[in-house]
Amino acid sequence: MSSVLLQLLFYVNGIYLIFYCLATLAMLLYKSQAFSYPEDFLSVDLTLLAIMAIAEVLRLYLGVRGNLTEEEGLLGLSLVMTVGSVFLAVYFLVWQTYVLKTDIILNTVLLLLYGMESILKVSAIAAFIS
Repeated sequence: MSSVLLQLLFYVNGIYLIFYCLATLAMLLYKSQAFSYPEDFLSVDLTLLAIMAIAEVLRLYLGVRGNLTEEEGLLGLSLVMTVGSVFLAVYFLVWQTYVLKTDIILNTVLLLLYGMESILKVSAIAAFIS
């Protein structure tokens, strides 16, 4: 049986993804105007944000589809994609050119969502297999 709590977390993460991408984009634009932001680094940050948004949409789609159809393969693929998403979130948390407190808060919430999702995905996969 599919996990209702996991499905709810996918929905919340989808809403948060929209907010996260818009807020991060706005902060990147602000930082490029307010600070001496090297253009090479700005293009890298914008490219990584676009890659993250596309990967997140795919990850959430696979997770929702895998949960609703009870296919452990799709849910497992979504779990593997979460690892890449975690690396991108850590990049925006630690390694981008300028890190503001808002960046820390946004990425910490995102990493908490990833952690909760991962735990529920593993338990859902275990339930689907048995």
